Amino acid sequence: MVRIQRGKLLAFCLCVMATVFLLITLQVVVELGKFEGKKFKSSHLKDGHAQMEAEPLHLHPFFNREGLTLNRKKTLAADSFPIMLWWSPLTGETGRLGQCGADACFFTINRTYLHHHRTKAFLFYGTDFSIDSLPLPRKAHHDWALFHEESPKNNYKLFHQPVITLFNYTATFSRHSHLPLTTQYLEGTEVLTSLRYLVPLRSKNHLRKSLAPLVYVQSDCDPPSDRDSYVRELMTYIEVDSYGECLRNKPLPPQLSSPASMDADGFYRILAQYKFILAFENAVCDDYITEKLWRPLKLGVVPVYYGSPSIADWLPSNRSAILVSEFSHPRELASYIRALDQDDRRYQAYIEWKLKGEISNQRLLTALRERKWGVQDVKQDNYIDAFECMVCTKVWDNIRLREKGLPPKRWQADVTHLSCPEPTVFAFSSLVPRQRSLREMWIPSFQQSKKEARALRWLVDRNQNFSTQEFWALVFKD
Repeated sequence: MVRIQRGKLLAFCLCVMATVFLLITLQVVVELGKFEGKKFKSSHLKDGHAQMEAEPLHLHPFFNREGLTLNRKKTLAADSFPIMLWWSPLTGETGRLGQCGADACFFTINRTYLHHHRTKAFLFYGTDFSIDSLPLPRKAHHDWALFHEESPKNNYKLFHQPVITLFNYTATFSRHSHLPLTTQYLEGTEVLTSLRYLVPLRSKNHLRKSLAPLVYVQSDCDPPSDRDSYVRELMTYIEVDSYGECLRNKPLPPQLSSPASMDADGFYRILAQYKFILAFENAVCDDYITEKLWRPLKLGVVPVYYGSPSIADWLPSNRSAILVSEFSHPRELASYIRALDQDDRRYQAYIEWKLKGEISNQRLLTALRERKWGVQDVKQDNYIDAFECMVCTKVWDNIRLREKGLPPKRWQADVTHLSCPEPTVFAFSSLVPRQRSLREMWIPSFQQSKKEARALRWLVDRNQNFSTQEFWALVFKD
């Protein structure tokens, strides 16, 4: 009998504990919901479309619980907040009230807000921009905003005048964008001047007994820049250690073989031993600059750069990189690198800026100082937050103009906001075998994208929904 009573007492205690635990958990969830901080958004969410069908959140009660206050003169009504609808499910957020300075907007991927009277802007992520579904018909007060920081090969249609001019606001790698992301791969000046990974020149000269003067690490083979063709030709004139999937002739340690290890300390230590790194972008566009450039500069290695024609505008000093565009053939480039490899004084001139911790490029310094977002810095907004707030603020600016009886300001992107020339291929000596590969598809793909851009613009200007069959019929008719 005593054993049964003890069992009942124990069961009762467990029930009480479970109830208390559930209540505490519920309270934590509520508080987290109230005070959810900004978080970095993933561009690879798989459940975004499923979440779009959720019931709309009630903006007014949510706003009141937050205890936020806005000047009544800044709103059309006490319970009115502009809705920013992510048409690409980049953030995965079904509803969040975001504060942008003195302004607030409601951000969501929930497409049930499509016809809501407070919906003011549609936000698109370039890689996911598709003709399959667009928010049409487009109303006069509907702004379109584009976020696209990636290579043109991800969506060539966007890089033509008929499509890029569909957008009111842009955040792209171009310095001419409304929110330039040109320095998106650079944390700050401190990583450029840091000597953390620098290997002294004397040690590098000793390491040259077992290492090539040049290192190449690429696993995205045969991209639009045709970089592998150039490097293949260069290899006939000078030794290159190639660790990636493309033109590989040297293995990485097993623990560093994953692409996720490209920012690992061990990988950096390997690259830092070299004198020169082949820093070739996957596309040749003004201001399209990736970690290919910044990584060697951070490590104290001289980048041999091929990519943005405007790269000189962004280098830390006027002698910090070797530009492939200044050499008419890989043979000449190889000869120049061999000369530097054998002359410590001439080589040292390319890293003098780092040894002294001096960045002389005022454009670069200004861009890093004035940008409204940070890279890998939890104390700053990330560039997606900055993009959202840029659009929110511009929408509110027009709301205030209308309140004053003034016409709203019309913003529109132009071709400088996202533009790349047609890809080209290198044509070198016939002694180098020319292989059929992806390199042969980029020019036809670019030409095809021109037709797609014209067709899409015609259909959007018609301002009514269209089918993919209509789109492709128009493309092939063109």
